[in-house]
Amino acid sequence: QVQLVESGGGLVQAGGSLRLSCEASRRTFSRYNMGWFRQAPGKQRELVAAIGVGGSTNYADSVKGRFTISRDNTKNTVFLQMNSLKPEDTAVYYCAVDIDQPWVAAITGNDYDYWGLGTQVTVSS
Repeated sequence: QVQLVESGGGLVQAGGSLRLSCEASRRTFSRYNMGWFRQAPGKQRELVAAIGVGGSTNYADSVKGRFTISRDNTKNTVFLQMNSLKPEDTAVYYCAVDIDQPWVAAITGNDYDYWGLGTQVTVSS
């Protein structure tokens, strides 16, 4: 069992920035692929960014060049730096951990094992 706690969401104007954090409960955190997902009202949940065990990253086309995912294995924490935010980035953002898939599978966004409760990000125009 892995518990995940997200923080850092809030209300920001378009063009602004936010940094989300997700702390994991397991000390084996460094062995897992991690992902940030989001779900807007009436829309399907989508993978925004993923980071692999070795630090490889992958981004949704809609956030490339604006969002950066990173991890600090000493703190069991993954981050999502979000810049140049747009109203269409408004959503609940979730952190998730993938225990046992290879990286090529993790970037599909499927079959993640544990999820946080989410943090709301609202971007006003």
